[in-house]
Amino acid sequence: MKVTDHIKNANGNTLFSFEIVPPVKGNSIQELYANIEPLMEFNPPFIDVTTSREEYVYVDKEGLYDKKITRMRPGTVGICASIKHKFDVDTIPHVICGGFTKAETEYMLIDCHYLGIDNVMALRGDAMKEEKYFKPTEDGNCFASELVTQIQNLNQGRYLHDDVQGEDKSNFCIGVAGYPEKHLEAPSFKSDLIRLKQKVDAGADYVVTQMFFDNQKYFQFVEAAREIGINVPIIPGIKPIAVKRHLQLLPQIFSLDLPHDLVESVEACKNNAAVRQVGVEWAIQQSKELKAAGIPVLHYYSMGKSNNIKAIAKEVF
Repeated sequence: MKVTDHIKNANGNTLFSFEIVPPVKGNSIQELYANIEPLMEFNPPFIDVTTSREEYVYVDKEGLYDKKITRMRPGTVGICASIKHKFDVDTIPHVICGGFTKAETEYMLIDCHYLGIDNVMALRGDAMKEEKYFKPTEDGNCFASELVTQIQNLNQGRYLHDDVQGEDKSNFCIGVAGYPEKHLEAPSFKSDLIRLKQKVDAGADYVVTQMFFDNQKYFQFVEAAREIGINVPIIPGIKPIAVKRHLQLLPQIFSLDLPHDLVESVEACKNNAAVRQVGVEWAIQQSKELKAAGIPVLHYYSMGKSNNIKAIAKEVF
């Protein structure tokens, strides 16, 4: 079922969803299942599954190092199918520009269609670790808006090299990312909103935001989006702080502000167990306020760990 249909069928009730990271190759999927299982009591209508781009590794060949490309977390579509089958829940694979040609993207989307996956999240993706700025893949999409266009073309039966006249066309519901405090590469908040509108105009059906820790940032973002004609559902993304170093890492990596009250509470903690509790309590308050405002879905970034997300959900849902 499409995300937009899940929202419609909820009749105004706030839904619970979360995002997981596939296991590193060589690891069992059982650990992933073990972290999903405790969250199923909150009836998530869908679960997002991230996709990682390629990485460089250096292989020692008799004292000389050969640079090779690998993927440390392969198999997003297969993992989505496995979770869908095991838990009877819709799964949403992240489809990214970085590291994939348009042809590889098309193959991935065709596999999703064959497996009965109705939703995809269209993202540009990050730069490679060795690169300061994002570089498009040769013969790949440069921007998420281009990726949305490719997915919509597939929905119309228009493939890269031919048109298919069959009746069993894909009909993907497309999610895209939004940034309440602007994307770190955007020159301004307004220009970032214009980019978001381009994605929606290209055919995106809903938006999931980057994490934020001040709900006013989200409310202001939604208001500004509506003013320029973005009328699709805008789902807030929430991540509980779990360790002290998040105070430095999150603003640096995601270009966001942390409320001073939260910073003071974390800094006063004597260990990461205390930090985790502060993060849970902060996210509970965020979630309750957003739910009271009638937000259609609360989406949690779990990073593959469910304990703190379960503690939050128990108080909110």
